[in-house]
Amino acid sequence: MILKCNSCEKKFVVPDQAITASGRTVQCGSCGNKWRQFPIKSIVNKKITKKKINPNKSINLSPSTKIKKKRAKKTREIDLYSPEYLQKKHGISLNNINYNYDKKINKKISFGFYNSLILFSVTMIVLSRTLFFFQDLIIENFPFTSFYINYFFENIRNIFEILKNLISNY
Repeated sequence: MILKCNSCEKKFVVPDQAITASGRTVQCGSCGNKWRQFPIKSIVNKKITKKKINPNKSINLSPSTKIKKKRAKKTREIDLYSPEYLQKKHGISLNNINYNYDKKINKKISFGFYNSLILFSVTMIVLSRTLFFFQDLIIENFPFTSFYINYFFENIRNIFEILKNLISNY
């Protein structure tokens, strides 16, 4: 029997014995639409023999007009990342690209975390010592900075006290 989905117009082949006289719920394998299917009048007149099929059971239909044979999986004859495959499939040409692995142009220069930390510490020490050395000269020319400079050095003394107590406790 050939069934036709009401929503997507897809046709399916179903055995004649699958649809009983009382009807059966079927589902389209393509769009998922469900409906109640009754047998065609010519089939109702024929006697259903041998198999008794549960009419309440739902049938999931899938397009099965052709019998599919299992084929042995072919191994790839070409590498997916070969220049020929990339050119043919994706239009990428690797012939024009120059690879400069030995040149220093492509090398990324980085200090690293600890070297950056050491450089930052040395820079801060040099700046604070320079500020300490020129403290009197700066206060003489800019009197309003005396409060800020004294506050800065007081904070540095507090940090050193905290570090000294931290080290001495362990």
